[in-house]
Amino acid sequence: MKICVISDSHDNRHLMAAAVEAAMEKGAEAVIHCGDVVAPTTLKCLLKFGLPVHVIYGNNTGDLFAMSKLATESGSLIRFYGQDAGINLCGRNIFIVHYPHYARALATTGDWDLVCCGHDHNASIQTVHNIKGGHTWYVNPGTVGGVGAPATFVLGDLTTMQFEIFDVPPEESDNSSRLTVAS
Repeated sequence: MKICVISDSHDNRHLMAAAVEAAMEKGAEAVIHCGDVVAPTTLKCLLKFGLPVHVIYGNNTGDLFAMSKLATESGSLIRFYGQDAGINLCGRNIFIVHYPHYARALATTGDWDLVCCGHDHNASIQTVHNIKGGHTWYVNPGTVGGVGAPATFVLGDLTTMQFEIFDVPPEESDNSSRLTVAS
């Protein structure tokens, strides 16, 4: 199962939709948003893709009531968890949190296969040694909204545990650069 990991959209519907569309063309079956959506209605642009969207709120929260309401609408693909979330996709335990320092701490526990975060707008894919003698993937997709940094997203394959950082493609081009990190 491939996933699109995004964060820090800061109301930029166009770039967020472009990232999810590009990821979907590469096989993404779900979206993880690591916070700072801001206005909940921003997520509505993703509904046309028909993918489940797992989202937390970050530190630029916007209207949390409206976010909860959007997630509970009949047939909604938006799954809003609040401040953080532990989910299971494709048999992988995934933790979603906004802040990198919390993400690193959770990665060291060995309880998670993958920990995703955002906040600092710096795209990064790393492995963190954990206390159980293994390693946990740490993924920060940067800012899909292009706030103070290039607009980026991560495409991850939960079967092979391979992750790539992609630039959000410009509207007139399908080309994107990438950095590949494999297990």
